[in-house]
Amino acid sequence: MAMASAIKAFDASWLREFAGLFIKPARLQIAALCFRPGEDEPEVLLVSSRDTGRWILPKGWPEKGQPAFETALTEAREEAGVLGTATPKALGSFRSFKGLSSGLRLRTNVLVFKVRFDEQLQEFKEAGQRKCVWLPLSQAAAMADEPALGRFLLRYRSDLI
Repeated sequence: MAMASAIKAFDASWLREFAGLFIKPARLQIAALCFRPGEDEPEVLLVSSRDTGRWILPKGWPEKGQPAFETALTEAREEAGVLGTATPKALGSFRSFKGLSSGLRLRTNVLVFKVRFDEQLQEFKEAGQRKCVWLPLSQAAAMADEPALGRFLLRYRSDLI
């Protein structure tokens, strides 16, 4: 009986290990949804990705020992020179893919934090590596190169007023 239990436990762990080779969990990225008042609707910041030039939100990997909303502020400052105030609670999330220079695409879950715009620096860490554009929310949703980001922006439009 003890031998049967041991074999059953071994088989289950072997199967989990085997499945893990093919099914990987989504990676988490932290994004900053930078916004400011606009004429008819809030304006949203999009930045170009460095490798492909896709229009996305400033985002990056979580930083160990740093709250996620502070990581969002760090990404906004490094990628676009934006200084502002972030909400400690995430607005929401969407699924995306992170393209690597090797051509590999990693599935990611993007946790989005609102960042209320205060100012934009002329010199910042990734200046010259990215383009930055402020657009009315509806135009930003249409221009976003991630369909899930476009849907996300439209879904949370009322939260940016």
